[in-house]
Amino acid sequence: MLNTAQTKIRNVRIMAPLTTKLTVFALILGVCTPIAGMAQTTDAPAADTTVAPATDAPKPAPGVGDDLSLGVTEGAGTGIGSSYTVASFEAWEQRCIRSESGADPCQLYQLLKDETGNSVAEIAIFGLPAGTKGPAVAGANIVVPLETLLTEGVSVRVDEGKGKTYPFSVCSGQGCIARVGLTAEELDGMRKGAGGIVSIVPFIAPDQRVELTLSLKGFTAGYTATEEMNAKADAAAAAADAAAAAANKE
Repeated sequence: MLNTAQTKIRNVRIMAPLTTKLTVFALILGVCTPIAGMAQTTDAPAADTTVAPATDAPKPAPGVGDDLSLGVTEGAGTGIGSSYTVASFEAWEQRCIRSESGADPCQLYQLLKDETGNSVAEIAIFGLPAGTKGPAVAGANIVVPLETLLTEGVSVRVDEGKGKTYPFSVCSGQGCIARVGLTAEELDGMRKGAGGIVSIVPFIAPDQRVELTLSLKGFTAGYTATEEMNAKADAAAAAADAAAAAANKE
């Protein structure tokens, strides 16, 4: 069974891709501030007759653009808690989170698009730790835009089966999240299915429903690979807990 920290990582890691949107605003602020500062230095300062030592010679003025960030390639982070893509399985990506143990917990991720190809929402699916009680054997985080009518929830349907509606658990600056439990039967339906629909209702158009395509191509292989990596992560977490407990007794 996962320790508390690793369980939290598994449950919230869907948010990692969304937080990168904040860097756009940070970059804008970073550009505006230096430019404003440069505009205030047009008046020449009073002459200073003091002879400064050679070692205190002023540094060359920064060139235009020297204060701009060139960014970091997504997935290039190497610190604990950073995410990276391990493999792609047709419509799905296997994304993992770096952990202290080195056996990283993973999820199966897909970016959901509307009928015109616009990216609207995200879904990440992961198996629950061994020994979890209850009908759910897997979990999913579905993240939708803030402009969603929350009272309508999010609906998921696979092939021509009956859909299910799930409530939203929490909203942050990046979107609103529905935490979904999947039974063994529902998971099996996704393995055998051809595709599905995830639908939401816009806040500004409550009489309309936006349908997003959920592709199931590559799902079976991707989920199997994800479960294999998570089993290793669970074992590593258990070993780390056991080692810590043994050290405390000494």
